[in-house]
Amino acid sequence: MNMAKGLLVVISGFSGVGKGTVIQMVLDALPNLRFSVSCTTRAPRPGETDGVNYYFLSESEFEEKIAKGEFVEYTRTFTNYYGTLRSEIDGPVAAGVDILMELNVVGAANIKKLYPYCVTVFVCPPSYEALKARLVGRGTESEESLRRRLNEIEAESRSIPYYDYAVTNVVAKECADKIVGIINSEHLRTSRADDLDIFHPED
Repeated sequence: MNMAKGLLVVISGFSGVGKGTVIQMVLDALPNLRFSVSCTTRAPRPGETDGVNYYFLSESEFEEKIAKGEFVEYTRTFTNYYGTLRSEIDGPVAAGVDILMELNVVGAANIKKLYPYCVTVFVCPPSYEALKARLVGRGTESEESLRRRLNEIEAESRSIPYYDYAVTNVVAKECADKIVGIINSEHLRTSRADDLDIFHPED
């Protein structure tokens, strides 16, 4: 079975679970791991940079890329599009670069269908109460928006059993270390190796 040279890692997690901090720690720990920048039509948040956090597109620009088949997957959440460009995955993985993607449960399921060898990780909160307190504490959600977020969290929780791994984020560094361990272990799978037949080398 031919496997991709690089590893494709998909990380998901509820809004407010702290996955952004964890992901950055994982990227800092693994030099061969590159973040796949997704496209979105939502407005940039304070501190976000186009081409670094996301490619920020207008709705018409996004739909033009859909028509051209440039996305390997895309979804629409609330009023915004989110999508992953094919160019962010295929070339780098074939060249031996590990790619990390941050996707919601729909996007992760779509990627798993297209790239069965990918590794999926769901970042969980210590408890529902802790997650709700974090969302309220951010002060960025209206009452209606918070209600919608909590409903979304309940729906997303049903997808967790379909992930390869679930890691609880109590302390960000410890959570990141576990994910780094997962990635390193996945590289050692015999199904990903192409040089195990030491007794019958090719002439």
